[in-house]
Amino acid sequence: MARRGRGFWAQLAFTVLVAAFLIVPVAMSITAGITANFFQGVKSGLTTRWIAEVWRLYRDTIFLSMTIALATLVVDLAIGVPAAYVLARWRGWLPRLVEEALVLPIAIPGLATALALILAYGTWREFRTSWVFILVGHVLFTLPFMVRAVLAVLSSIDLPTLEEGARSLGASFRQRFFGVVLPNVRAGILAGALMVVTLSIGEFNMTWMLHTPLTKTLPVGLADSYASMRLEIGSAYTVMFFFMIIPLLIGIQLAARPRKPATLRDEAA
Repeated sequence: MARRGRGFWAQLAFTVLVAAFLIVPVAMSITAGITANFFQGVKSGLTTRWIAEVWRLYRDTIFLSMTIALATLVVDLAIGVPAAYVLARWRGWLPRLVEEALVLPIAIPGLATALALILAYGTWREFRTSWVFILVGHVLFTLPFMVRAVLAVLSSIDLPTLEEGARSLGASFRQRFFGVVLPNVRAGILAGALMVVTLSIGEFNMTWMLHTPLTKTLPVGLADSYASMRLEIGSAYTVMFFFMIIPLLIGIQLAARPRKPATLRDEAA
């Protein structure tokens, strides 16, 4: 084994310092959420009292966030997968223009998008005060991620040949789409789905402007808890947020891993 030079150890030390700089605040926040008194530290004792208090006060925001995230996923799947398929089959400059236009909601600040929605539909009282209003904003924000994830997989396979083979065997369009296209892009769909749910649960800027007192989501409730409650309660809310988000982030990493060649050969056989 070759000896590692000073450059390697310097880079390693720098990486550890950066990681510590990012992780230490998170660790302190988690610690504050499970200690009896943050200002006295761990010596004051560990407790789940604050987490129970968060659940009592803010459980509705957690349920609403999950509802909106799952509804966003359903809408994105219904719109994004067919849209990606059309863009993959459609040749020329126009589909590329459409693809770039889909990214605009990501480039525009969430507050600006929310303001546009309020100006356009804010006078529809029932719609404005419903969680569906937030759902529309989340779909605008997350749809490009679903389309891009599926389109990337469609662009990496020989889609016309696969469909032509299925057509030559007498398969209808519906059979080709559900029996050939979707199974071949399931990795992109899974990665896009995990990303959509994660982004929807954690989205704050747009949701903060679109929400009403009866439609607070998890990030809005988190900001409210830090602003109006004890530090321990806000930190306990952060702990619950991590419990929801971290498994989804791990899922994204697993879905993004390339499949083993042996698996691909088995599926091809």
